[in-house]
Amino acid sequence: MQKQMKDMKGLTKKEEEAMDFFWEKGSLFVKDLMKLYPDPKPHVNTLSTVVRGLEEKGYLSHIQYGTTYLYEVAISKEEYKKQTLRGVISKYFNNSYLSAVSSLVKEEDLSLDELKQLIREVEEANQK
Repeated sequence: MQKQMKDMKGLTKKEEEAMDFFWEKGSLFVKDLMKLYPDPKPHVNTLSTVVRGLEEKGYLSHIQYGTTYLYEVAISKEEYKKQTLRGVISKYFNNSYLSAVSSLVKEEDLSLDELKQLIREVEEANQK
């Protein structure tokens, strides 16, 4: 079940940490999510608040079992990464992917060999 992220709010650090567990493990009850955290573990109420916030933002959905909820991923990690990248390109590079790549090259975060590899990959993708 994929939702469009166009109008979705971004994730806080705590929310992204929780989503990483969901993306890795799949559907989880809050009590099972809690077990995945290293010590000191967050309080169950804190974690429940984070999970409910993720659901309100559209990242999770739930199935009710009696008085408890099984939370499921509503947005894949790939879709989240794509949308986050689009947001960065839009906000900081005036919707120009060329400006973003140029900035990476200028800052030497992207070597000439990596840039050539990127060009090859784009060319191959366009030939398919």
